[in-house]
Parts: sequence; structure tokens; C-alpha cells
Amino acid sequence: MKTEIPYDRFAHVPERIFGLVDLAYNLWWSWHSSASVLFKQLNREEWKMSRHNPVRMLQDTPPRYFERAATNPEFLRRYDIIMHRFRQYMEPRTSWFAQHYPGRVPLTIAYLSSEFGVHHSLPFYAGGLGVLAGDHIKAASDLGVPTVAVGFMYAEGYLHQHIEANGWQKNVAEILDRDAAPVLRVLDDNGRQLVVQVPLLDPPIHVAVWKVQVGRVPLYLLDTHIDENLPENRSISHRLYLKEIESRLRQEVVLGIGGRKVIHTLGIDYSAMHLNEGHSAFALLERLRERIVAGMSFEEAREQVRGTSIFTTHTPVPAAHDVFPEDLMSKYFRNYCSSLGLTWDEFMALGEDPHNPGAGFNMTAFAFRMSRFHNGVSKKHGEVAREMWQPLWPEHPVEKVPIDYVTNGVHVPTWLNHRIEWLIDRYMDPIHPDWREDYDNPTIWEVIDEIPDEELWREHQWLKMKLFARIRERKRLKWAGHRDEPANLAAEGLMLDTSALTIGFARRFAEYKRADLIFQDLDRLDRIVNNRWRPVQFIFAGKAHPADERGKQILQRIYLYAQDPRFGGRIAFVEDYDEQLAHYMVHGVDVWMNTPVPLMEASGTSGMKAGMNGVLNLSVLDGWWIEGYNGRNGWAIEGRPATMEGIEPDAEMLYDLIENEIAPLYYSRTMDDIPHKWVRMMKESIKSIAPQYSSIRMLKEYITRYYPSVCTYATGSGRQMAGLEEVCLPR
Repeated sequence: MKTEIPYDRFAHVPERIFGLVDLAYNLWWSWHSSASVLFKQLNREEWKMSRHNPVRMLQDTPPRYFERAATNPEFLRRYDIIMHRFRQYMEPRTSWFAQHYPGRVPLTIAYLSSEFGVHHSLPFYAGGLGVLAGDHIKAASDLGVPTVAVGFMYAEGYLHQHIEANGWQKNVAEILDRDAAPVLRVLDDNGRQLVVQVPLLDPPIHVAVWKVQVGRVPLYLLDTHIDENLPENRSISHRLYLKEIESRLRQEVVLGIGGRKVIHTLGIDYSAMHLNEGHSAFALLERLRERIVAGMSFEEAREQVRGTSIFTTHTPVPAAHDVFPEDLMSKYFRNYCSSLGLTWDEFMALGEDPHNPGAGFNMTAFAFRMSRFHNGVSKKHGEVAREMWQPLWPEHPVEKVPIDYVTNGVHVPTWLNHRIEWLIDRYMDPIHPDWREDYDNPTIWEVIDEIPDEELWREHQWLKMKLFARIRERKRLKWAGHRDEPANLAAEGLMLDTSALTIGFARRFAEYKRADLIFQDLDRLDRIVNNRWRPVQFIFAGKAHPADERGKQILQRIYLYAQDPRFGGRIAFVEDYDEQLAHYMVHGVDVWMNTPVPLMEASGTSGMKAGMNGVLNLSVLDGWWIEGYNGRNGWAIEGRPATMEGIEPDAEMLYDLIENEIAPLYYSRTMDDIPHKWVRMMKESIKSIAPQYSSIRMLKEYITRYYPSVCTYATGSGRQMAGLEEVCLPR
């Protein structure tokens, strides 16, 4: 099996710089700013028009641009340096993992997720779960951890959001042009796209296989929109999180069972399977069936599958865990069940939720039962998950339930703005020139204190103006295309003031996230935003799930507030939030606000992205912020128990913090017009968040706590990787 870049489409690219084509098809460029600048320098306008998609840009750029670049000494010098770095990076022996664990037990991780957010040119993600998965495999690439990832090729992505004049979210479909994106067909031995049949389904379902190269890590994507499938099955991979329950079940069958079959067909040997949430858990079922068919007893097969499986649960929200009714499971698994040697009742018991027996097949309960290693995504979430799922281990008290935690982290090279990165370079290079290879080390970040306040403040102000310019440009394009009502010009940010304290909120619009908490007392909010000497403005962004009517209503209400002249254009809602807009937001606002109902936020990685760029967090003490808040890097809201009632005290505390602490500190300027106390907190935010909440810190924890255990178990030899623990030790 192989992939081939369609070089014939790039015949207009001169041989001297033809490496740009290879670079375009590896997402490595997306987290190395010097590489992306190379594409930008080639054709700035086309780079912008393509929305930073180098494959489309190279295809659409006229030959004269390439001819000019191929004879420009400065461009060629940059090109040669970048291509050398790229080729050196792709050498396995140069990786952190190869250098730290040479010649040890073979370790390859199969990482399955229903969504991957690696770049906005590939919209295969809905939100934080997918972006976390993308950051995970980028970290695996940077560290050189042998990894293969499997997900879906969503032709229509999640949804493009258009806000109508009345504030109602309208879902807009946009088909991905696969031939103009950094994704390649996997070819079989006959040179045709590889098509794999999902086992034991009738009528049969087939998947075509695509590949995205994410640095050193291959990400394989499954696509059901092919002629081999019946029309009703072609739509399985059209978009994320299909509303209709049977469609969701078929999607998860294809991802899990089909994903495992694709890995087998590609001839990839792996030591362990890591499930990012329960959507792909049927892969464990297929691994079980394969062993039983090969002659193992059910107990032997289950023990081997459990011993080589890791399950990461991401949410304490009950509605977020997929449960499929028994009659639907019977339709798809009655025959499959017999191949496991189980009765139907025994099969259904594998997915029974002890909280609600008889409700159906719970994918999270099944994933817990079929994996030996389990973790939540923050310390607090680990505690919540142990209490939530304790009935699965009735013999254990809550504190002994085998669910540990690995707090999420984000990929620093992706989310640290390049201007902040270059600023850090000037002060880090003389002391620690290889800091990019060691950025999870908190000690090296102490150099942030050496950056003059005026330099850090100047860069932040530049990023803030860039955010506002981006918002206005999006609004201009919308106005040109739809001729919106004048009230919507204010509602979508046209009147924002770059000099005003700006608080950002950008999340999925689910009720428990309480995006509307700040609107509990409109008179108090009026006084805050319209304060003559200390004005405050709010920028909201995010999407409601297509099936979440309550989330859409909250979004609509906020949009209508943004239209209200009472607030003077200081409240804005920016539509169609995606990974690209997220970059502008986490770099450009002054404060990042997060107000979920306590104990319902498992982690919340957006605040990490903001914090490492010097944006100060204002958050309920939940998820990662309980660990991250130190009293000097932002503000904490104590929060109330997990209930949707009685939220007014939280709103009161939110108002008090903004009015009495945050705004006065922001506007406490000295003669040089710099808020030095504020900048001191910005520096503390960067120092405390960038290393500790990075994805390589996160992945190193998975390596030391889980991966060697499953690897050793898989070999059956009793060997283990030097320097790594044999078992997952409790903290």
C-alpha cells in the first residue's frame, strides 16, 4: 500500500523549488511558522484566498510567481534552510523517543478518534475533542513516538455557521475539495484507491482510505462516499455527529470495526490501541473477535485486548455518552455476537450502564470494561469520573476505582503566536537556543521575566489589532455577500474598540457552559461595558450542535443582546468559529472567560492556548484551571455545585471581579501608558501555563504511565522499556 502525491498537477513549479509540493502535503509546515511564511512569501494574496491551504495555493498560483521565486536569492536561502530542517525532522533516528529509548521494546500506538483538528484546511473536527486529538498526534510526531492515527474523512466537515438577522444559527454545508487539500488517496497494489469492507455487516459497507501526513505520524481517514456502497450508506461519513441514532451507530461501527480492519489491511503492527473517547470503542470488539476466530477462548482474548488498550474519557456530561437501544444493536450485531461465542444477553452486558440497566449499549461503559488503562483529562475530572463510574467496580471504594488522570495539554508550536515566539527567541536563544525541543521544562521559561514590559505589551497590542481587523474583514465579506441589516454590523464586531479591555468567550454553545452567565443582570452589565473611564467589551464565538435547540436559543439571545444599542456595540458575536478564528481569538483578547457549571468541565484547553500567549484567564475553578490557577496568572470564580439552578451568585462574583479588579488593573497605566502590573500577570501566565499545559508534557505522561505497560503486555516477554514504569502507578 502506498500514497503518491499527484505531481502532474504541479508541473508549473520549477525543479529548483519543487520541494514545496512535498512540504505542502505534510502538515509539519502548519506548526513551523518559518515554513508557512515561505508559502506566504511566494504569493501573499493566494495564500490568503486559499485560507492558508498550501496545496490549493500552489495549484492556483500562476507560473510567473514560481519563476520569480526560483531566481530570488533571499527566497532560495530561506527555502533551502526550511527544506533541510524538514528532511532532518523526518529522520526517525533524530527524534526524542529514538534518542531516549534506543533499541527498546517495539512500541507503536494506534490512536483512534472520531475527530481530528490538525488544520482548518481539513475540517474534520467539531471542537475541543478533535483539536486535542490533533495536538496529541502533533506531539507524537515531535517526540517521535511511533503512532498511527485513524479517523473519518468528513466530506462536509462539522458545520459552517451562518447567523441570520434574528440571531438564529443556520447550518451551511460546504463540500471539501479533496484534490485541493493536503490529503492523499491510499493506493492498493493495482494503483487504485484502497477500499476495505467493514467485517460482518449486511448489506456490506465499504470504506475508501485517505491519508494525511502529520509530521512523522500518518493519519488514515475512512470515507464511505463511494460507488461500492448503497446510497443510504454513502452518507455515513458526510459529517460529524449525525443526529439520527441509527446513523450514529453505523458511523461508530464503521469507525471502530472498519478502522481496525483498515489498520490490519495496511499491514501495520501496533502494540497498543488508545481510544480518544468512546466513539471508536467497537474497535475493541473487533480485536476481541479476531482473537476468538484465531482459536483463543473468550476470557483469553478479552484479557489480551484489555491489557493492550487505553481509554481516555473526556466528559462528565451524561448526555455526551452514546447509548444505543437494544433493538438497534440487534439489527447490526445479532450475527456478530455469535462469532464471539456469546449469548445475546452476555453481549449486551458488555455495554450495560450500571446506572441505568436495560437502557441499551453504553459505549463508555463498554470501553471501560474492555480496556485495562483508563484516564480522565484533569485531576478534578479523574475524581469526578471515579465517582461517576464506580458502579463498574462495585468491589472498590471510590478512591480505588482504576480511573487515573492525565491533564490535557495543547501543542505549543501550533498555538503560540509566531510574534510572541520570535520575541521569546531574542531572549531565550543566548541562554537556551534549543528551547523549542525542551519547552515542557518550566525552568527555561523563567527568561520571560527578562523581556521588557513595553516589548511584550507592544506585541500583544499588535495581535489585538490583528484580531479586530480579521473580525471586520469577515464582516465586510458577509455584508458584500448577504447585505445584512445595519444592526448586525454592530452585533458582529464592527464597532469594537482596540483600546478597550476585551474579554473573549469562544466555546461550544452547550447549556452547561453558561455562555450567557454575564447577562444575568443587564443593568450591572450596562454599567460595566459603558463605563466612561474603564469600558469593557465582550467577543463571543462558537457553534451550537445542530440538534441542540437549547444551545441555539442561548446563542440567539446573546446575538440579540449584541444588537441592542444599549450596549453601544461593545458586545459582539463572531460567526463560524473554527481553528483559524480560534488562533486570532486566543492571541488577541485581553482576558479569556470560561464559566461552566462546576464539575461539568472535564478540562477546557482553550484557556491553555490563551494563557501561553499572555492572555489572562477568568474562569470557574473546574477542569484544568483548578491545577493551573496560582493567584498570579488570572482570576478564579469559586463556582457552585453542579446544578443549572441558582447561578446568580456566580454571576455576581463575575461582575465583581471585572468591575473591581480586572478593569482597574488593565487601566492602571503609568506615564509610559503601559499597565506594568497587568504585564507582570501576562508573564506569569506564560511561564506557568506554556510548559505545564503543553501536549508534549501530556504525551510524556502517557508514555511513562501507560504505553510501556501495554507494550510489555503485548510482547508477553516481561521486558520493559528502560527508565519506564512497568505498571500504571496511582498518584
